[in-house]
Amino acid sequence: MNCNEDEIEEMYRSVDLPTNIMLKWCKLLEYDFFRLYSQHLILFSPQKSPNAGSHENKTSLPRFRKNLYTKEIINFVLELVRTGKKTKTEIMEEYKIPKNTLLKWIEKY
Repeated sequence: MNCNEDEIEEMYRSVDLPTNIMLKWCKLLEYDFFRLYSQHLILFSPQKSPNAGSHENKTSLPRFRKNLYTKEIINFVLELVRTGKKTKTEIMEEYKIPKNTLLKWIEKY
């Protein structure tokens, strides 16, 4: 990292870090911190309107697929069900997860 202990402590206490520094930490610790953010984007991305056709506004922003659930997201959702923090209905409404998908996860995992 080419920095002293005080600089590392400053990074640790920082509210945000530049992506180049975050990438260095990912490589050093062999952990993908960016995945946390990308999973958040996937989980909370707006659902595509069923009435939206070819008349959609073109945008340069990325479109996230709702059916792209990582193992970490599945475990997080199932833990909410197991601990009773949220009901199945609450999860389906809040996270926009289809009922069949949630039931398959419960059965499979």
